[in-house]
Amino acid sequence: MPAGAPTRIVLIGMMGSGKTTVARELARLTGWPALDNDELVRALTGRQPAAIATEDGEDVLHDAEAAALAAALRRPAPLIVGVAGAMVERLDMREAIRGSGHVVWLRATPETLRRRIGRGRRRRPEATDVAWLRARAAEREPLYRQVADQVINVDNVRPLEVARRILEAVGAGSAG
Repeated sequence: MPAGAPTRIVLIGMMGSGKTTVARELARLTGWPALDNDELVRALTGRQPAAIATEDGEDVLHDAEAAALAAALRRPAPLIVGVAGAMVERLDMREAIRGSGHVVWLRATPETLRRRIGRGRRRRPEATDVAWLRARAAEREPLYRQVADQVINVDNVRPLEVARRILEAVGAGSAG
């Protein structure tokens, strides 16, 4: 990375937008560690995020996701961080995300999200409902826009190309 380039890439977007997959591509291209919010939630709680939502409610899940994000952002850079989709709904988390590195909104249509989520294995029950996805995406769009340094429409773009676009934006040129 050139001097002055961000040393933390933060991926935001709805579930199914490809945050985990793109983070893995970025990690492969840069050699940086990638932290996924769901993995951090499991490490902190010993439970699957979907199980927390079902058994304890969405507020408890969001508290666990916020704790996981805060822990990720405390780690030393360089780093790639995948953020849980709902974190932008919390002002404290938007403030933490903004300025934490190069923030990239992976934007996808609800239909793309639904297709990628599939049967919803390890996802919240509503995740397979395109109307629910459409409503959440509409609510979150202005919030994602507030914190994003870069927006990539990922509907018809392969994860490797998304990763390359991100690296080009942060000044790493055409990696890989």
